[in-house]
Amino acid sequence: MTRSSRPSAWKLLRHNHIAFFGLCLFLLVTVIALVAPILPLSAPNDTAPAERLLRPLSEGRLLGTDHLGRDLLSRLIWGARVSISVGLSATLIASVIGSALGLIAGFAGGRTDNVLMRGVDMLMAFPYILLALAIVAALGPGLSNALYAIALVNIPFFARNIRGVTLSLTRRDFVDAARLSGKGPVRILLTEILPNVAPIIVITMSTTLGWMILETAGLSFLGLGAQPPQADLGAMLGEGRKLLFTAPHVSVIPGLMIFALVMSVNLIGDGVRDVLDPKLKSGSLTRPSAMTEVQSADAKSSPAPDISATQDALAVRNLQTEFLVGTDIYKAVGGVSFELGKGECLGLVGESGSGKSVTAMSLLRLAPTPPGRIVSGQIWRSGEDLLSFPLHRIQALRGGEIAYIFQDPLSSLHPLFSVGAQVAEAIQAHQPYSHREAWRAAVSLLEQVRLPNAASIAHSYPHELSGGMRQRVCIAMALANHPQIIVADEPTTALDVTVQAQVLKLMNQQRKQNEAAALLFITHDFGVVSEICDRVAVMYAGRIVEVGAAGEVLNKPAHPYTRLLINCVPIPGRNQDRLPAIPGSPPAVNNLPAGCAFADRCPFAEGDCRNGDIRLRPLGENRFARCIKPLWKTAP
Repeated sequence: MTRSSRPSAWKLLRHNHIAFFGLCLFLLVTVIALVAPILPLSAPNDTAPAERLLRPLSEGRLLGTDHLGRDLLSRLIWGARVSISVGLSATLIASVIGSALGLIAGFAGGRTDNVLMRGVDMLMAFPYILLALAIVAALGPGLSNALYAIALVNIPFFARNIRGVTLSLTRRDFVDAARLSGKGPVRILLTEILPNVAPIIVITMSTTLGWMILETAGLSFLGLGAQPPQADLGAMLGEGRKLLFTAPHVSVIPGLMIFALVMSVNLIGDGVRDVLDPKLKSGSLTRPSAMTEVQSADAKSSPAPDISATQDALAVRNLQTEFLVGTDIYKAVGGVSFELGKGECLGLVGESGSGKSVTAMSLLRLAPTPPGRIVSGQIWRSGEDLLSFPLHRIQALRGGEIAYIFQDPLSSLHPLFSVGAQVAEAIQAHQPYSHREAWRAAVSLLEQVRLPNAASIAHSYPHELSGGMRQRVCIAMALANHPQIIVADEPTTALDVTVQAQVLKLMNQQRKQNEAAALLFITHDFGVVSEICDRVAVMYAGRIVEVGAAGEVLNKPAHPYTRLLINCVPIPGRNQDRLPAIPGSPPAVNNLPAGCAFADRCPFAEGDCRNGDIRLRPLGENRFARCIKPLWKTAP
């Protein structure tokens, strides 16, 4: 069994330097506090009136003494021991009781939920510190009573958080499946709900512990927590406040310890939250940057191709994009080169995971960093390499000269704004239009993409439209600023056949109306390729394996992979009991084989196919294939 290369929770936390610093600081204080009985310190309550108010670094008194001559270092360590133990105990009590209430209320619902939550609401109606003071006043001053008060006032925080998560989980399909399988309510809570809620409980505990320590110190500061002569950080701070001007170290030292403890716990809480977030399991705890990181020096050393002579709108040279996940490097794009001519439609086809979308996103540096990065290549346009552009120039290109149509229109559109407002915003981002002018232009664009009653639909929200209508809105946004290049990333995959045909026809018409506009169309449907594409490039395992005119590639494929892909397309009218499929699976891009990546699935593979780097070889005019023995060739 292959061990996962994804980093462990400990490794993720260790790489979060701020959280790791907090963890080390908290562990240091905790360890010192735990071994306090065996440390060579004087007793924390021993007084020495002759040595009262000694300054820090005095002989035999590292942190000095207080107004009774007691050693501040000893009282600080014993006080930290009390504060940490009380804070942890209160956190455990509040988390157990509050989480149990939240689980029961969220799962049971109905009257049980109302009764439990109304009780929680009553507790939340009082300011928590005033409620804690009232409880301690009723029970009497003392550390144990302060512990109970702090735990009680924090129960609603846990109950509310866990109840909300549980309520959403009870409506999930896996819970319904557990009920249908015969599991009782208790088993469902313990085996289905609790494991999913546990990370939320841990995060809440880690973020609450600091408040517990601070509240304990606050009650002791007011004389309601630890009672003299017991050492406690809050009590020490309260005793030293009268000497703030004459002997400030008596109050400053315990204050700094409280600050260090609370800060370290909060930093740990942030780190734990990030570690338990499944979206951050890619190996980095930082948010993706606004554009893909470029680690290539090729642009400085390679001359620009003569795009004016070749009439190319875009020229891509040896583009390589990788994703660093743990210790593995996924070579999603492994050296892609192609040209996109002005007014041309280039189809990029291949199986899912072949690198088509990452190639397209790399053009505008949309691949998320981390974990993505462009490690080599150039993307030339008008004599300039886009990979050398700063962020503001890339943002000016996005939606302006180069437009992008994403695969899923529902996730591409903002759910809280009307579609007209979003199209208008795209216009105003690149043109000096007023809001009214942009709105009129947006309605006009929605009419151009054949949306019925466009003026009314402009006020609609994305969820109120069908999939085909949402995709037309995305096309309208792409056309808003008259782009010279349109990148369409499988825009018809989620649409039914009728709407797909309408969208394809619309895109083709828009491209032909603007003769200078080039279209890079990503798809895995050869029917779409035959309908709108002038040329086609076939991708496999992050590399282009064949490129040529669409008609030539479809009618006479040169690479075995292209032929097998075309054979998988159902042909109307032909009696096919079973559709053919390509045997095997594509290789993992973090462990690509030597030689041809398709060799293990290819029926024509030979020994030489698994040796060395196989390059694209010319087969004729503007026709290339990455194969040592193509199915046909005309070039000598």
